[in-house]
Amino acid sequence: MEEIDNRGDFPAKLSSLRPGSSFKSTLSGRSTPRSSNSPTFRRLNSSRTPRREGRSSISSGALWFRSNRLLMWLLLITLWAYLGFFIQSRWAHSDKKEEEFSGFGNRPKETNIDAEQIHRRDLITTDNSVSSNNETVRYKMEIGETRNVALAKKGNDVPSPRKTSSKKRSKRSKRASKGKARGKQKSVLEVEKIDKEEQEPEIPNTNSTYGLLVGPFGSIEDRILEWSPEKRSGTCNRKGDFARLVWSRRFILIFHELSMTGAPLSMMELATELLSCGATVSAVVLSKKGGLMSELSRRRIKVLEDKADLSFKTAMKADIVIAGSAVCASWIEKYIERFPAGASQVAWWIMENRREYFDRSKDVLNRVKMLIFLSESQSKQWQKWCEEESIKLRSRPELIPLSVNDELAFVAGIPSTLNTPTFSTEKMVEKRQLLRTSVRKEMNLTDNDMLVISLSSINPGKGQLLLLESASAVVEHAQLPEDNKLNKSLNVKEGQSTMPRRRRIRKLLPLLKDGNPLNRKKQVSSNKGTMEQSLKLLIGSVGSKSNKVDYVKGLLSFLEQHPNASKSVLWTPSTTRVASLYSAADAYVINSQGLGETFGRVTIEAMAFGLPVVGTDAGGTKEIVEHNVTGLVHPIGRPGNLVLAQNLRFLLKNRSARKQMGLEGRKKVEKMYLKEHMYKKFVEVIVKCMRSK
Repeated sequence: MEEIDNRGDFPAKLSSLRPGSSFKSTLSGRSTPRSSNSPTFRRLNSSRTPRREGRSSISSGALWFRSNRLLMWLLLITLWAYLGFFIQSRWAHSDKKEEEFSGFGNRPKETNIDAEQIHRRDLITTDNSVSSNNETVRYKMEIGETRNVALAKKGNDVPSPRKTSSKKRSKRSKRASKGKARGKQKSVLEVEKIDKEEQEPEIPNTNSTYGLLVGPFGSIEDRILEWSPEKRSGTCNRKGDFARLVWSRRFILIFHELSMTGAPLSMMELATELLSCGATVSAVVLSKKGGLMSELSRRRIKVLEDKADLSFKTAMKADIVIAGSAVCASWIEKYIERFPAGASQVAWWIMENRREYFDRSKDVLNRVKMLIFLSESQSKQWQKWCEEESIKLRSRPELIPLSVNDELAFVAGIPSTLNTPTFSTEKMVEKRQLLRTSVRKEMNLTDNDMLVISLSSINPGKGQLLLLESASAVVEHAQLPEDNKLNKSLNVKEGQSTMPRRRRIRKLLPLLKDGNPLNRKKQVSSNKGTMEQSLKLLIGSVGSKSNKVDYVKGLLSFLEQHPNASKSVLWTPSTTRVASLYSAADAYVINSQGLGETFGRVTIEAMAFGLPVVGTDAGGTKEIVEHNVTGLVHPIGRPGNLVLAQNLRFLLKNRSARKQMGLEGRKKVEKMYLKEHMYKKFVEVIVKCMRSK
């Protein structure tokens, strides 16, 4: 005990040995002073008091945690379950599961690929010399500058456009740059592989033999209108039935391709509207042919890269699957084989009207929930084919005609969801007139030129060669040929044999004397003081993946044989920025052959801009265009060329008639073919699809 006492009194003794110095023992918490009156005891007690208070507060927190331990465990379990469901959802809907799950390198890589695709797909070819031996193809961009893009073979490596040149970079930055280079190499190869699928011969920029290549005029639109599609921020009518019906539901949209034609554009706008109204949308693209991928990315439409297992898995979870073409038959058939109950989810929006498309899809027509057509004539034709093949449909087909989208209605001066006090309809009409003046100046057109446009893919079904023949007869003041020498020289099939054509022409000539609007209104056209205009014809869409190479060559060969007509011909690339073209035009021609146009999306767009429409008396065109009211119609085939030429001459001589027809067509669009009309019918279809699903 004596030893312990000596140890406890050691600090006091040591402090007494060093007078005037302060000493704090590190063992104060362990010391046991002999007397409570000693200075050491009092000092140690005073230092312990706050420590005991702190420990008591800590112990109370621990006591609270122990008493609420069950609550804390429940909270942790809830968070863990939520995290698990989140990861599982991302895993199920992701194409690159490992990268998204790990979170490394995925987002920058996608950004690079999207940027590269946007850069490549916005290019417009101006030369048709495409080589697989790393040759260079020159492209012209919208803003007018030219760039060189190397097209490589499948097996070749494409060097990264950015190389690491600085030797002072850290190892981490070098690794990052190498990763970006590998990502760009892969994206370049993928984009080039898509673009090399089908290259069309293009029209040289300044070749007087074929005409002049003009446009697109997207930059002029942005400058004059002070508005662009990028400024679009949702156009859904939240109070409408469509918005209430689709909100929080899941939709799968099947695109057969991404060309800038009616079906893909309509499906893209449907996806945009669904997203704007709060639905979840995923797109399955069967062929990436075309230039809409960048536009889908801009509109934040999710595209499933896998068009097999992943798309089937995603479709199983959807409320409705909407297929936008007869070409989607192969995907629908595989999907139903994989998931038989999924047939009740499929609404098939068929936008073609040729027998070859029916034969392609007839095995699946009676298995889907519902068929949707664009026009009455198309619906009757497909039902007739079904009767011939003894195909019994599950339900009566529905009709959903296309509509003018909000962007074009907005520029045309028709009230839409994009109008604001700054961009009222009156101001947009003024801006459209300024746009017309600027674009026509770029085309070197004067007020005495009547610009007739025809925008579609270039193939025999659209009848561009017949249109060129009629326009050439108007420009050259010549009679149309009645023999087949021209066809033999072009080696292009447009109609039937020569003898039936001659007979039909002979029968048609007496009718033209009495029945043609030119003869009926001859007195109007011969008014004094009226100056006849000169005809200018603009044809699109150059560079479209839906163009037929041989047919394009036939058009160029025709223009070589008619140099005077070629001076009146303009060409324009494939583009979604068509408001400037409609604004600059004076009339529109839709010369679809065969069974005619299925519906004619461009027809109602032209009417929205107040243009008279000259079209064939077949298909959906005859349901839209009222002869001598909203436009003029003519028969299909070469016999219709005579009437088409007469109609063009009539419009050349009658500005007042053009204006009146344009006004009537605009009224019809406002009454029947705006966005709200189409989505009102979509509500009925979706309700029927979800009923007894």
